[in-house]
Amino acid sequence: MKELETVTASRLENQELQDRFVQENLQRIFRQIYRIVGNVHDAQDLTQEAFIKALQRQDQIKDELKAAHWLSRIATNTALDFLRRHGRIAFVELSSSSHSSSMQSLGETPEAAMMRSQQRDWLAEGFERLTTRERAALVLRDMEDLPAEEVARRLDCSRATVRSHIANARAKLRKFAVRKGKL
Repeated sequence: MKELETVTASRLENQELQDRFVQENLQRIFRQIYRIVGNVHDAQDLTQEAFIKALQRQDQIKDELKAAHWLSRIATNTALDFLRRHGRIAFVELSSSSHSSSMQSLGETPEAAMMRSQQRDWLAEGFERLTTRERAALVLRDMEDLPAEEVARRLDCSRATVRSHIANARAKLRKFAVRKGKL
């Protein structure tokens, strides 16, 4: 009887750790994947897939700092694999997201909301011109603010390759901005 109680308590504690891990990282991982794949529905599915992969190897979750880093790497690889498999990118508005709602509730004017929407559309259109690896490198470096060494590790390439991807991505976006009259 005592062994059964110990096993039950251990399972409950394990489930609580898993729940806390998911809760603490869910939004961050979703945003990271969304920025790479550019589609809300795909990002939701891929976020779930990344967590399933991570939780299947929960023995690596003991150190919370390493686990969050490890999960980010799983998420990046999951998103990149998805893009390679499907060879497509579709951008979807996040108008129902909590970020958009919070901006509206902070008193954002309709004009400001329209400008933000136009900027998001312009950026999405610009991102379509980037290769998968350029987009991933740019997102991880500039939006996730990761050091080049970490981006290189996540993309499984050298720092020089990361710098090249980022330089190419920025050049393409700059050229696109000039054509669209944004610069």
